[in-house]
Amino acid sequence: MRQRRGIGVVLVLSIVGFSVASTNAFAQDPIHKAGRGLGNLVTCWIEVPKNLHLGTQEDNPLLGAGWGLLKGGGLAATRLVVGVYEAVSFLIPYPTGYASPYEGLELPDYAWE
Repeated sequence: MRQRRGIGVVLVLSIVGFSVASTNAFAQDPIHKAGRGLGNLVTCWIEVPKNLHLGTQEDNPLLGAGWGLLKGGGLAATRLVVGVYEAVSFLIPYPTGYASPYEGLELPDYAWE
């Protein structure tokens, strides 16, 4: 009886230790990766009006609107390409230590954030 309890304690401590020590990427699970990819495919266009609005809040609204339109178009294209990649490859896990594609661009995971 004592031996079984000892094995159980060692097993639980090993599982807890390995789960704390592992460093998975944020979208390591396929469901989140597929959801983020499909969400960005459908809503990538939100970047254009969002950045257009943010551009009009600048000191020079006309220049800000032009820059917001260009920036929004670029970010929409980026979200579209990365969204296709994530939606197609959602079953392939990221390697350990791999960051989200949006982290390198300093973008939130979704356009509405």
